[in-house]
Amino acid sequence: MTTRGRVALKVGVWAVALAPLAALLYGFATDDLTVNPIEYVTRQLGETALRLLLATLALTPLRIVSGWSWPITLRRLLGLLAFFYAVLHFAVWIVLDHFFDWHTMGDDIAKRPWITVGLTALVLLVPLAATSTTGMIKRLGGRAWRRLHRLVYVAGILGCLHYIWLAKKVLIQPWVYATILMLLLAVRLWNSGRGLARRAEQKKAQKIVIGSRG
Repeated sequence: MTTRGRVALKVGVWAVALAPLAALLYGFATDDLTVNPIEYVTRQLGETALRLLLATLALTPLRIVSGWSWPITLRRLLGLLAFFYAVLHFAVWIVLDHFFDWHTMGDDIAKRPWITVGLTALVLLVPLAATSTTGMIKRLGGRAWRRLHRLVYVAGILGCLHYIWLAKKVLIQPWVYATILMLLLAVRLWNSGRGLARRAEQKKAQKIVIGSRG
């Protein structure tokens, strides 16, 4: 892909990713945020964060299945946008839903499992966002950086669980997100198993060659 194509693609990602926020701001300006605006805004921000997180997790499986490498260039941007929406989602809960009532929030975190796992997912995303720069990759080293960023899968699982538990009635959407995540993880596990089998065959072939020389 050309440099111009990459720039156009990233501009498109920015536009699509920020569209839900623009819609919320427009709804606020026109007083059109449903009869329960705080719940609506919180849900929209959370769903957008989860969609962007799943999009981030989909890039490597997409490369595995298709052989395309260019989507990986979007991983950092999508991950940071997912973190941005997750922070907004949590900020609305703190500021508008509880208005800095730390005691009540502490009770909610301790007693309501969907809040506990949601907050845990956000906390896991913090070091990933903080180490997303090229400088941090060099400082940590590629192997350590990759190990750290595997936490994104845990955050994705917790995010889906948060949404499933949060739903007050049976909704299909949280389960759709969970199914997508399971498929993405299945592709990664399949690829890891294939890599292990390939390395085992290579070691076996090396032993045969060494044995034949002996």
